[in-house]
Amino acid sequence: MGLKVNTNIEALTVHNNMVTTNDKVASSLRKLSSGLRIVSAKDDAAGYAVANSFKAKIASMRVASQNASEAQSMLQVADGAYSKIHDILVRMKSLATQASSGQSTDNLATMDNEFSLLQDEINRIAQSTKYGSTTLVDATGSAVTGITFQVGANTTASDQITVKFKGATSACLAVDRSTAGVAIGTLASAQAAMNAIDTALTSINSYMGEVGAYQNRLQYTIENLSISIENFTSSESTIRDVDMASEISEFTKNQILQQSGMSMLAQANSAPQQVLTLLR
Repeated sequence: MGLKVNTNIEALTVHNNMVTTNDKVASSLRKLSSGLRIVSAKDDAAGYAVANSFKAKIASMRVASQNASEAQSMLQVADGAYSKIHDILVRMKSLATQASSGQSTDNLATMDNEFSLLQDEINRIAQSTKYGSTTLVDATGSAVTGITFQVGANTTASDQITVKFKGATSACLAVDRSTAGVAIGTLASAQAAMNAIDTALTSINSYMGEVGAYQNRLQYTIENLSISIENFTSSESTIRDVDMASEISEFTKNQILQQSGMSMLAQANSAPQQVLTLLR
């Protein structure tokens, strides 16, 4: 091999190798400091796109789970109202039963007054039971026509649940005084009221059963979303996260190559100086 001064091929070769090694060391530092195998798209373009898709889906499913939890809260509010209206109907049934007996004729007016107040209380509860601005168990409320909750990451019907509530005013239950004529001012009306209240109790029990069914369905939905979030997170982690042990080994190897490269570059740069010995 001839001795050259103007062009040091060995030094250029070592320098090129050092540049490559330095890039690898810098890449390992980015990965180890962030904990990510894919820091930017240039690390793995396809994996980057898939991981970002998973990330978006996970974020959407977390909000969907929150929506389902809010639906559960709404159902609990409605269930509380139905339960209290049920208790009032039980009391009304007791009053009607008492008024239907002949020995209670002297107290019919007093009992009918309480009966009327209980009818008003049913209406008050139905009209004031709200979740936010949504009236739940009043026949005129939007909940009666259905409230749709987004419980999935897509817009298909299987990603949505519509919750409906039945109106529970005294008129809806057919135990009101103005249209159904339910009262206990006379023995005959008290006996008729007993039958009307029995029907209303059957209805309110059915309404509470529907609420319970919705609650169970939403609980399964929340649990399924939790499992899906866990699985998608695991998939994203497999693609995006770095294997720390493997990357540390790679980083250590490249550090050694970097240090040896610097030593070899010094040796290569000193080689042309051998020409000076020819001038002595």
